Amino acid sequence: MIMVCKLQNTFLFLEMEASSSSSSSSSSSVHDSTIQKRASEIVFFDLETTVPNRAGQKFCVLEFGAMVICPRKLIELESYSTLIRPGDLSAVALRSGRSEGITREVVAGAPGFEEVADKIFSILDGRVWAGHNIQRFDCVRIKEAFDEIDRPAPVPVGMIDSLGVLTEKFGRRAGNMKMATLATYFGLGQQKHRSLDDVRMNLEVLKHCATVLFLESSLPSVLSRKWNDSTAITTRSRSNGKLIMCREESSSRKSPISSLGYQRAVPYARTGLGKMAESVKNILCKAHEKPVLNSILKHSHSLLR
Repeated sequence: MIMVCKLQNTFLFLEMEASSSSSSSSSSSVHDSTIQKRASEIVFFDLETTVPNRAGQKFCVLEFGAMVICPRKLIELESYSTLIRPGDLSAVALRSGRSEGITREVVAGAPGFEEVADKIFSILDGRVWAGHNIQRFDCVRIKEAFDEIDRPAPVPVGMIDSLGVLTEKFGRRAGNMKMATLATYFGLGQQKHRSLDDVRMNLEVLKHCATVLFLESSLPSVLSRKWNDSTAITTRSRSNGKLIMCREESSSRKSPISSLGYQRAVPYARTGLGKMAESVKNILCKAHEKPVLNSILKHSHSLLR
């Protein structure tokens, strides 16, 4: 009887161990699946910060906005946005020049970064990061913010900086690579400089650029030639407080990037300068052959001495 009880207990123990092992294996499989799923998702994010106005002053994060999308369908899976109260409220301007700008009053009652750090970490960590100029700005600010509260910063599995991608693939046909300029070029409205709004605008700009590039690659002999023939770039200049739309015809030769800035207008074409010098030279040569003009020239030389 005792032997039977021992055998029953042994079988029961083995069953429990098998069940535990199976449960652990199943849990591990679910965890791995979650990690793989997150790694295949793209999170577009954007920060609004203060702008340092003196040496040694740091950037303060005022707003965080993010949107997780499925890269295969480009549908929004999740979004999150929050204002953030900086440690030093005096670093935030009392007034903003933008209609929806962030002021000291707006962030005074917002949570501090340490209060929203868990949510920001969970939405960023282990995903592909995307945004406009995030590599040089937003990623640096995120790491600084987590360092200040002595917590490890989230880590991406990949990064897509639309500034670099569009500069290389789409080029400067819109004038420059600022998000506001690209949005205006495609008629997407004005940039609001609020995190979640700018994130959604970033995705729309990428969609429009990708569509143009796809169409051009489908009919390169037609659409690419049409684009090369249409080299006028629309720019804006300010005169008497009013914005005036101008059209600048670009040269057939590629100019260096620095030439995209201000250029002083000259009253003559560069190619005409050599012809002008040649004409003056011919007139002077002919003048020396005539006695009257020759004497005038000699007299002028004596006055200049």
